[in-house]
Amino acid sequence: MGARGLWRDWSRQDLEDPEEFARMVEAIRAEALPETDTPPDLVHQTILWFVDGDEWLGRLAIRHHLTPPLLELGGHIGYVVRPSARRKGYATQMLTQSLPWAARLGIDTALVTCDNDNHPSRRVIESAGGELEDERHGKLRFWVPTHVV
Repeated sequence: MGARGLWRDWSRQDLEDPEEFARMVEAIRAEALPETDTPPDLVHQTILWFVDGDEWLGRLAIRHHLTPPLLELGGHIGYVVRPSARRKGYATQMLTQSLPWAARLGIDTALVTCDNDNHPSRRVIESAGGELEDERHGKLRFWVPTHVV
């Protein structure tokens, strides 16, 4: 699966070209801008990469508002950690560090979801202050405050 940026997929092979990589970065940045037109089923989002030096550990997406499908299943914030970097606390850091970004976007409480059997992700969400609302379609739905007191 390629990287998603401004509704295009790039393969790893595509991104080996520095110019193509730069185009992808600009497309990702454009997705966050309110003036960028979006297809009706997509929303503006801010993509954050989590790195250690030049090593990519994961990425996080903050969706600026929720469509009915995102309210049901996807939520405001989604994250992924590279398999070789899992179980080292990076997901917790990513989610926690993203909350002030979400607050600056006007999101008071962020909806964050995970599969009902994904116990590590549930612990990450709960450690960030997530309160379980319910389960829908095999997904647990948590509301996480974005303003740290």
